[in-house]
Amino acid sequence: MGIGTRRALTSAATAALLACLGTLGTAAAEEVPADDTAVSDDQTTDINDRQGWEDEIDQPIDEREARRCTGPDTWYEFTSKKNYHVPSGWNGTKYKDGPGGTMTVSVTKSGSIALEVSGQGEFSAGALIAKAKATISAKVTATVTVTTGHTYSRDIGRNKYGHMQYGSWGYKVHWKRYKSIGNGCGTPREIGRGTATLPTKETGWKFWETAS
Repeated sequence: MGIGTRRALTSAATAALLACLGTLGTAAAEEVPADDTAVSDDQTTDINDRQGWEDEIDQPIDEREARRCTGPDTWYEFTSKKNYHVPSGWNGTKYKDGPGGTMTVSVTKSGSIALEVSGQGEFSAGALIAKAKATISAKVTATVTVTTGHTYSRDIGRNKYGHMQYGSWGYKVHWKRYKSIGNGCGTPREIGRGTATLPTKETGWKFWETAS
């Protein structure tokens, strides 16, 4: 083998190494403690009737990034999210009145609103909460406590019926879980996907009207 041939092979190997190193990116480790601590009422923020809070369609999130060759074996990414008022879902937190007039409501029964996760493959609710806190909102929590009280009033349009639902101003998301292949420099493999409803520490009444 001549000197010119050896130099050509060495240059090719160096270029391949630099191409792999060029895929360096950031990645969050999956192993995190679950956030299962309920948030007491004095830690919540009561917010009433956020007009236009809920999105009609999912908002896409592009979390695709170059993977670190020595990064974590598995990780989560959110592919879309939308604002969502997570209902409390028990008696004493939902009312209907009308037609017309003014409705005044109050929480008459305490309870808690919890994270909901569904999907296929193996996944961790704690890891999803940690990812959401870091990428969506620090106010995301696994469980939020609702206590009695929080009176609120709204005028109802003429010949309309008013509805009030208490809940948490949270999010709905689509998630995927990936696993690195080989040395991690190549395209990762999807090993799970699903949806999650994420409550936050902000709670309040949602108001809307119907014709009947």
